[in-house]
Amino acid sequence: MMTNRTIRRRALVGALGIGAAAPGLAGGQGRTRRNGPAGAVRIEFAFAAQVFTATLNDSPPARELLSMLPLDLKISDFSSNEKIAFLPRKLTARGAPAYADPKPGDLCYYAPWGNLALFYEGYSASPDLIRLGRLDDGVAPLRRKGDFPLRIERRS
Repeated sequence: MMTNRTIRRRALVGALGIGAAAPGLAGGQGRTRRNGPAGAVRIEFAFAAQVFTATLNDSPPARELLSMLPLDLKISDFSSNEKIAFLPRKLTARGAPAYADPKPGDLCYYAPWGNLALFYEGYSASPDLIRLGRLDDGVAPLRRKGDFPLRIERRS
């Protein structure tokens, strides 16, 4: 014979199971943080008293970059629209989503050279560029001219 207590316990356990197995069904779907969707992974860049974050997309190259962190690199000006930093090893290009809407604030990977590209002005999409994510709060920190030591780490 089931008592009210047993029924309440089963209902609670069932609700917890749904929440763990399918967070969207438990009310978590659609929630966003200020800097991206719930569960998005953010990384922090620091150079020359400039500290800013980017939200990574969920792609194999972005996950591979994340697995390399923390990193100490050198960031340099390149052309008139971006800063670049060479990674210690190349990232995979497999599974990278295609994109056709390049914008300032994109965090990309340039596969032929093996470098990060942080764009602060407009640029043209290229099959060799892989978007890894977006800067969270604008491009102003990238406008600081020069070459600097760069620290990249995961932001919790």
